[in-house]
Amino acid sequence: MITLYANDTHRNVLYHDLGSGHMVQSNQHVIVDGQEGILLDPGGHKVYSALFAQLSEVLTPTGLKHIFFSHQDPDIIAAANGWLMVTDAQAYLSALWMRFITHFGVDELAIKRITPIPDEGMKLMVGSTELLVIPAHFLHSSGNFQIYDPVSKILYTGDLGASLGADYQEVSDFDAHIQYMEGFHKRYIPSSVPLKMWAAMARTLDIDRIAPQHGAMISGDDVGRFIDWIDNLSCGAELMGDQFIVPS
Repeated sequence: MITLYANDTHRNVLYHDLGSGHMVQSNQHVIVDGQEGILLDPGGHKVYSALFAQLSEVLTPTGLKHIFFSHQDPDIIAAANGWLMVTDAQAYLSALWMRFITHFGVDELAIKRITPIPDEGMKLMVGSTELLVIPAHFLHSSGNFQIYDPVSKILYTGDLGASLGADYQEVSDFDAHIQYMEGFHKRYIPSSVPLKMWAAMARTLDIDRIAPQHGAMISGDDVGRFIDWIDNLSCGAELMGDQFIVPS
């Protein structure tokens, strides 16, 4: 557990090492304000037990009021039913994926506690702090959202900014770090169009740190470098060439 930000009433916590084996590394984040908290992208079944046990260090089970799912991937929502059955939390997921999450075994009663997020995003009160749920569609999911916390000035970007293979939690050399992000972004992001839309939106926010769901965080002056990198990245279909060929 790493505390990313703390004042008298507000705390942002990262869990980064709960996976094992062949699982893709993933980060779980918790934002606590007063006695209330929100869990971001809680992960799959193998992460569930360890995360639930450690969550008591920062929050009581009754204090977990919200669960946020940035998109539909199994490393984010596979354990959704477990969290909804053992807590009273209200969950949030893109309206686009509401009819798919039941395939992960979400109980008939639990599904009623998942609020569909409209495409334009929404605001969400946690304690006395109003978090912003902002659109990040096609980055990489077609129904995708991010969380901005105006107190800590952390933007939780989900898979955007994901890095694979780096053995550190905080970027210290952005240029050297690009190699760990490049492959994922070029293959999983379908087009540079939503990247440019996101970059324009991100520049309107006061961001001290970008916290992705995989890999290292990006802070300080590197936030601007990351936004510029995203704004100028070619990816997805633009790089496919003539790979759509019937195998001979």
